[in-house]
Amino acid sequence: MIAGGCSTPQDPDWKGANQEPMSGDQLIQTDFNRTVTLAMRDNLASLYTLLDKLYRRNPNEWRKAGHASREAAVADVRALIEARRPPKGLAGFHDIQILSMALDPDYQDDRVAAFIYGLADTLITAHGGKTRFYVLDVLDGQHVYNAARNVEAAAWLLASRRTASGAPLLLANEMSATATNLSFEREFGAIIGRLDLVANLLGENMRRVGINYAQGLLLFNFLPVR
Repeated sequence: MIAGGCSTPQDPDWKGANQEPMSGDQLIQTDFNRTVTLAMRDNLASLYTLLDKLYRRNPNEWRKAGHASREAAVADVRALIEARRPPKGLAGFHDIQILSMALDPDYQDDRVAAFIYGLADTLITAHGGKTRFYVLDVLDGQHVYNAARNVEAAAWLLASRRTASGAPLLLANEMSATATNLSFEREFGAIIGRLDLVANLLGENMRRVGINYAQGLLLFNFLPVR
């Protein structure tokens, strides 16, 4: 009776219930590798959510690129991100370069595509150019931390920067007498939180390696050679 009374029904929306199925490459992933891989997966998913939301609020942007629908535009940008191929007119530019151009009031092409691609490329570049991570991969915690700060800056610029006529670069969060929509802010916050967690874990991971080595010396434990 006590056990039954204390049990809590599982939230059907809990992301843990929708983890990736077991695959062969997971055998060469540590727990930490899996954590970073899942964080990257969720960050890209958040960017795709933002992509769709921005196109919904700014339909003229996907029309600039000649797409027949919002859905087609979303699919095209996702394919570009997965192939790491910049949008039209941005060949030769990467990560924060594209992000800066997307936030330039004078930029005339599809600003949503450039903005989301620039963010995605920034995150992937900060993770050594990868979206899945394995035992031999070495990540730089400072780069991941810097990516989190770049996302913060991009979110603030998106909300504050204006065109020459005084209009927002892109319509995003909405706060008015008739409607309040802060879903963009929440999605940006989730990305920043995951990046900061990974950056902190990277620092702790390296610290533990040093501590474990020192403990081995103190306990006179020889290290394996085969």
